[in-house]
Parts: sequence; C-alpha cells; structure tokens
Amino acid sequence: MERATTRLRKLIANSKLILAPGVADAMTARVVAKEGFEALYMTGSGTAAVRLGLPDIGLLTMTEMVDNAERIADAAEIPLIADADTGYGNPLNVMRTVRAYERAGVAAIHLEDQQWPKRCGHLAGKTLVPVEEMVSKIKAAVDARHDADFMLIARTDAYSVEGYDAAMDRAAQYVEAGADMIFVEELRTVEQLAEVPRRFSVPALYNMGGSGKTPFLTADEIEKLGFSVVIYPNFIMRAAISAVQDVLRELKSTGSLEKVFAKISGYDERHNLLRLPEMMELQERYGVSVARSGKDS
Repeated sequence: MERATTRLRKLIANSKLILAPGVADAMTARVVAKEGFEALYMTGSGTAAVRLGLPDIGLLTMTEMVDNAERIADAAEIPLIADADTGYGNPLNVMRTVRAYERAGVAAIHLEDQQWPKRCGHLAGKTLVPVEEMVSKIKAAVDARHDADFMLIARTDAYSVEGYDAAMDRAAQYVEAGADMIFVEELRTVEQLAEVPRRFSVPALYNMGGSGKTPFLTADEIEKLGFSVVIYPNFIMRAAISAVQDVLRELKSTGSLEKVFAKISGYDERHNLLRLPEMMELQERYGVSVARSGKDS
C-alpha cells in the first residue's frame, strides 16, 4: 500500500490545486474522505476548540496534537497535513515532534516562527523567534525525518509583526534551510499573495482562514495564482456550531425535533459512515458476542 507521504507528493507533482478541508476529529475526517477530497488538514485552532473548548493560544501540548492527528489520519485514509505549531521547543524538540507526527501517519506538517506560547495566525499579539532560530528548527526537522517524502512546510507569521518584506525574506531563508513548501500567513492583497508562488522554488500553501484578513478567493483563483495547496481550517467546525445551535434552539423552543429531523443525517447513514456493517462482519468472523460488545443507543 502506498504511503500517505508519497501520495501527497504525487498529488502536488500533478500541478493541480489540492483542496484540504480542515477537521479536528476522526468522524469529520471520514466525512471529508467520503465526499471525495484527496487530502485534508488538521487545524490546530479546531483541535483546541474540540479538545479543550478554548481558543488557539498555545494551550495544547505536542502529545495532544499528535494523538489527534493519529486518529484523524487513521480514520480518513487520505493524506493528512497537520498543524505542528512551533515544534514545541528548540531544534531538539522539533526533531522529536517530526518523528512523532511521522509515526502517527501524517503526510506533512507545518512549523511556524512564532514564540511559544503561540497564537492563531489571524489573532493579534503574535511575537516571533529570531530568523536564525527558525532556520535551525527547519534544518533539525529535515534531519529528523525517516521518510524522505514526509513534507515539511515552513510557515512565517512575520507579515503582521514585521511587514511584508520581512515575511518574504524569512520565507526565502526557510526555503534555503530545506523546507519543502512555504506558507506565508495573513497576507492581505492578491498582489502580495501572487508573489509567493512566483518567488520561491518550492510549492506554496494558501490559508483560506475566513477571518476577513486574507482575500476570500475561489479555488480557481487560488490555482491561477500558482498555489499548490489550499487549506480551509475552520469552516466545517463553524458550520457544525451553527447546525448544533439550530437543533438545540428548536428543541428548547418547541420540545420537539420533528422540524429538523429531515435536515440531519439519517440513522443508517451515520452507521455506514462509522463502518458499523464492516465491524459487525468482523465480529461474526472472529466470534465476538454481540451481547458482550455492547449495543447502540
């Protein structure tokens, strides 16, 4: 079976824009794969929201993020690009981080040049490490990986802290240090964005953050600019919040879910998504007692 890392490399080599919806849990990862997407993205912001019910301000540990990534990668069975924050320490910590994500079945990670504790890329108040420190982290990440196809994406958050020229200069140094892809966060104009794929020899990633800071472009527009990958970090989570609110408000106001019943996924659809028929076949094959294995509620 082809490794996820190799599959992602081949997808990028095909020169067609890869759309990677953002997910924060294994069930949603299954939905993304079932809808025919070729890759997906584990959002750090979404992971903080789902695991902690808190914002993305550097509260999650490396092991918590890797644990979530492993569950998502296993459930989706399509290449996963994952947020790895700052690498969680100095270059030696970064080496441990890379190997942990690699073992988890992740195809690519992005590392950013913020100081720890970091903040979501579209929040104010970010601070950066010196460029030399980030260069060392990227070199350590390159040395740490066992699978040469495992992709290292260098993200710079310098635009809102040091300005456009500084962000592009940092990006150039990160590419020289060995990054496989570049991710310049929070650029504000189409002209600025267009310069990223033009200037660098490695593929470029576009973050459709949805905060209103980065231009809200279609996939065709992003592809024409020359980007190889576009991530949509939190749109699914935001849609889920809205859907949950609709159900709860209907229940609270009427005491009935009759009006929303036709709008939600079917009982069998949920079980098919979660592979219940497959699990039941395995139970029968291996003589597992249905009574002892539990039943649905």
